[in-house]
Amino acid sequence: MITPFQKGFLWGGAVAANQCEGAYQKDGKGLSLVDLLPDAAHGRWEALADPKLAFEGNYDFYPSHDSIDFYTHYKEDLALMAEMGFKTFRTSISWPRIFPNGDESEPNEAGLAFYDDLFAECVRLGMEPLVTINHFDTPVELMKKYNGWADRRLVDFYVNYSEVIFKRYKDKVKYWLTFNEINMILHLPFFGGGVDVSGADNPKQLTYQAAHHQLVASAKVTKLAHEINPDFKIGCMLAAGQTYPNTCAPEDVWQAVEKNRENYFFIDVQSRGEYPSYSKRFFEDNNIVLDIKAGDLEVLKAHPVDFVSFSYYSSRLTSADPAVNKETEGNVFATLKNPYLKASEWGWQIDPLGLRTTMNEVYDRYQKPLFVVENGLGAVDTPTETGEINDDYRIDYLEAHVREMGEAIKDGVECWGYTPWGCIDLVSAGSGEMKKRYGFIYVDRDNDGVGTLARSKKASFHWYKDVIATNGAKVYKTTEEDA
Repeated sequence: MITPFQKGFLWGGAVAANQCEGAYQKDGKGLSLVDLLPDAAHGRWEALADPKLAFEGNYDFYPSHDSIDFYTHYKEDLALMAEMGFKTFRTSISWPRIFPNGDESEPNEAGLAFYDDLFAECVRLGMEPLVTINHFDTPVELMKKYNGWADRRLVDFYVNYSEVIFKRYKDKVKYWLTFNEINMILHLPFFGGGVDVSGADNPKQLTYQAAHHQLVASAKVTKLAHEINPDFKIGCMLAAGQTYPNTCAPEDVWQAVEKNRENYFFIDVQSRGEYPSYSKRFFEDNNIVLDIKAGDLEVLKAHPVDFVSFSYYSSRLTSADPAVNKETEGNVFATLKNPYLKASEWGWQIDPLGLRTTMNEVYDRYQKPLFVVENGLGAVDTPTETGEINDDYRIDYLEAHVREMGEAIKDGVECWGYTPWGCIDLVSAGSGEMKKRYGFIYVDRDNDGVGTLARSKKASFHWYKDVIATNGAKVYKTTEEDA
């Protein structure tokens, strides 16, 4: 079979605890930031932008409280993923399920026991767990007491939490990610770091100081992980996607350079072990003076990550001309509309070749193995009268992206695996909707939380099963037949 994917390539899928588990206060779990957020119809985006609305609001519906009840259904769901042939399953551990307030000295045993069972089931079914330590679920109490990652003390709380889970699951989990989409803190400080910047004299100063604390924490737990189990592989995680210049005007090209640098800033530190050269001018121009403690730079340098993981949904487009650069909605990362690309129902521009471009750029930049840990198409899926979900549009999207991922590997990029986002339908992080579905598995639940929670297979379920069974050759066979 013709395939660029190496033997042992880790095909799988990805979810996050805060978007699928539900059981938001069961077995001693504390509140996560997302547990304060309403659904799309009641101001979720406004609450994301202004944390006071999240803390003070009394909303009719909180999507994360029940979600798809993966907490109860996980064995059923993992069995379906194993039926597709998953080699890996990416999920996250809910920090407040282990430390309800985030700053306790002793963990919640019931929370630890849940992940014992979850990871044991993954291993039993032949799936490597790929675990994110902090996926947008900083405990609420840490924001209340300390303003989240703006406070240096969160480094120690996070290290303590990481030590507990590393030791507990050292024989079940090999692959770890320190922070999900760590660059998100620049765009949504509340979501990315439990930080309220609304009262800050210099919001960028506060945001980058919080980011520094996360970077130091990431390096410290990378060191700790390798001490606890030298076989651990620790990765960083980036919300990726190249920014293209709108024209070949030098000003547009330079603006794209700056946008891409902003995006890679965190991974430059985590992968190379030091702040990039361009950060000095950026900090000076924005009146940012980081409080860097003794030993911080040394730990960053000594403990870079083992691999670079990232999400990729679309590329972006920018112009240096203010009259042109009227950014569109559709995603956290605003972008001009690219006239050469189609867009999803939510305005995310579809650019499969952009994945190949991004993979080459990231690999050239860091020369470390890559892991594509999120990719997919959010769409409205409507079951037929007989219950079938014919999501050919999703198959087309994923097939094109898998093909370009294979081309990047043929270009010489080392890539360990691929875990499309929301492999089972879950609550959208941004909008809190259920109708924005990504999964191969349909969950009967609507935006109002109504439904049986019954699981059913979409057409894409069978397509992805064939992709995995052929180690990607199905996609290349299609290409040859079409030629």
